[in-house]
Amino acid sequence: MTPRTLVVDLRSRAAAFRMPDAVGAQLAAATPAGWATTIVAADTDSFGDGAQTPSEESLAAIGDAEAYLGYGLPKPLFFAAKRLRWLHTATAGVASLLFPEMLASEIVITNSAGVFGPPIADHVLAGVLHFLRAFDVAEELKRRVEWNSSAFGTREARVREVSECRVLIVGTGGIGGEVGRRFGALGARVTGVRRDPAKGTPPGFDRVVGPTGLDAELARADVVVLAAPFTGETRALLTAARLARLPDGAIVCNVSRGGLVDEPALTAALQTGRLRGAVLDVFAREPLASDSPLWHLPRVLHTPHVAGVSPGRFWERLVGLFLDNWERYRTGTPLRNVVDKSLGY
Repeated sequence: MTPRTLVVDLRSRAAAFRMPDAVGAQLAAATPAGWATTIVAADTDSFGDGAQTPSEESLAAIGDAEAYLGYGLPKPLFFAAKRLRWLHTATAGVASLLFPEMLASEIVITNSAGVFGPPIADHVLAGVLHFLRAFDVAEELKRRVEWNSSAFGTREARVREVSECRVLIVGTGGIGGEVGRRFGALGARVTGVRRDPAKGTPPGFDRVVGPTGLDAELARADVVVLAAPFTGETRALLTAARLARLPDGAIVCNVSRGGLVDEPALTAALQTGRLRGAVLDVFAREPLASDSPLWHLPRVLHTPHVAGVSPGRFWERLVGLFLDNWERYRTGTPLRNVVDKSLGY
């Protein structure tokens, strides 16, 4: 009998997300009876929601595959896959996957929400502390070879403790939930915005509100963290009008997708000096254009979409999630992290 096939396509060009040989061996060793595992050796992309251009090797491998584990699924692979029933993407975002043909298909999509939560939450906390403790002021003084302790007591520096802050987290899932736990543990007052507040208040949060409560909460937030999925409903969520609602000295952090923010409006708000700073790991256009003013604004801490980097623990969590789901898939048990195609996450 022809075995059922899993194709693993995780050899990213980015070193931080390139599957180690040991992980490939672990997946191969875990292959259950009646299944075969094909490990694609060719390079792929892990950028954003995943690869858009497949390798010739992956195109050849996916034809008879029942399951696929990769960074998203490029359209050419979708059309080449004749028997695909289950796709697990090693990304949290799935926007690039939701093209019309995929939406109309019966392919079940599961994502890696939660896998990226801990490192991204650490990244958010570090970035926010950069401004709360005025490390940007310290960097500037170092550049000028100037010893000036008085600079840390100014209104511009706005040095604060985490426990003084009201933190608003938009999106309380695998990433936002981890962010909330960290800030809550440090004494911040944490409010979450989630689609359905009736689902409860996650650990570390003081309260949650629905999307209609966003505007009122922005007016009270010292720190705003965007951790919601990128969907039609969240596109340009943080507009100029909403940025204007933030108190003076607020910090904006985006670790979701650049499309959640009106980037020109955020740039303008930063240029006025009203905001204390912005922690940005994602942008409307990536790589960030060389002529973007965000490169040169002093109150911007930006990183090249690397908040989720955790070379050791990432693979541990991803493999654990996938192997659990593989067992569930084989036994007909409900899968974890199933994407609702109609909602976009």
